[in-house]
Amino acid sequence: MKKIGLLSDTHSFLDEAVFKHFDACDEIWHAGDFGADVAEKLVAFKPLRGVYGNIDDKDIRVAYPEHLRFQCEQVDVWMTHIGGYPGRYAPQVKPEIYTKPPQLFITGHSHILKVMFDEKIKCLHINPGAAGKSGWHKVRTLIRFSISDEKIHTLEAIEIGKR
Repeated sequence: MKKIGLLSDTHSFLDEAVFKHFDACDEIWHAGDFGADVAEKLVAFKPLRGVYGNIDDKDIRVAYPEHLRFQCEQVDVWMTHIGGYPGRYAPQVKPEIYTKPPQLFITGHSHILKVMFDEKIKCLHINPGAAGKSGWHKVRTLIRFSISDEKIHTLEAIEIGKR
């Protein structure tokens, strides 16, 4: 079993609450728009997987890909910053998501926390919202969940404060 801490859109702000909420996690996944210094702090805390976002500089873009597809506890995971939502996928992911859908599709960018199941392709979509202070969201959010026995479970949406 793996316990995952998921966040996105930190935009150079990393709340100390992240470390408390992700303390029992095995890995942290960041769905893009790290901003300055965030990746380094997270890597020093836990193993980190991530993708770059539209605001990230060349250093982040060299260290993290635009799309990351991997297996976690036999679950096919695809993470990208700009991916859209079920029924409204972004043009750059649409061809592959319909021909080779993952079991778990993770995005950021919108600053809107959403957990939706796409019945058409049998895929769980998660957007953790925004953990940073930049943007139009009103509340900063994180997601915590577990993956084991090829299943995603014990998902928690966490509010960490006002923007």
